[in-house]
Amino acid sequence: MEIEKTLKVTKRDGSGKGPSGRLRAEGLVPGVFYTAKGENVLVQAQSLPLEKIYESVGKTSVFNLEIDDNGSVSTYPVLIWQIQNHPYKKRFLHVDYYGVDLEKEVRVDVPIEFVGTAKGVKLGGVLETYHETLRLSSKPLDMPKKIEIDISDMDINATITVSDVKLPENVKAVFDQNYAVVSVVLPSKEDEAAEGEGAKEEAQAK
Repeated sequence: MEIEKTLKVTKRDGSGKGPSGRLRAEGLVPGVFYTAKGENVLVQAQSLPLEKIYESVGKTSVFNLEIDDNGSVSTYPVLIWQIQNHPYKKRFLHVDYYGVDLEKEVRVDVPIEFVGTAKGVKLGGVLETYHETLRLSSKPLDMPKKIEIDISDMDINATITVSDVKLPENVKAVFDQNYAVVSVVLPSKEDEAAEGEGAKEEAQAK
């Protein structure tokens, strides 16, 4: 498997609120590249290419970070580690890039996608999801973008735990205790009351 995506960035000198604010005003996003050897490199990226690559790779897929240091270009495999978002505008304020060794395992929180409608829900049960991500361990290029969990066969009182989740080859879940990921439970009195109230309002509306 090869790395398909590349983000071009430029090494920067200044740090702190002042220089970072000036970069953002120019449509640039300040960031830090943490190398696999533990070094910190200050970088800046154009907003649009960064947003596009993040849409594609998220925080789970490796891409190449191409760093231009006054004309000297170096390329490193990285993951996006942390993103600081603007409080109300749709833009990034700061990004941390994490350098990886393609032959060493990394741990990443991978999004879960629940697929299908549980049999128990059709019978009146309530689906309860306890986690939005699973922490997985694998070599960087083996890490999946998401984990699909098919809940179609889940009956009332059924639970899928982390050890039940089917993972791709060479990928394993990281956990100390075998925790529940999703369950179908009997509706509580509050659920039944809310459902009854909703049905009453719907009937009155008609």
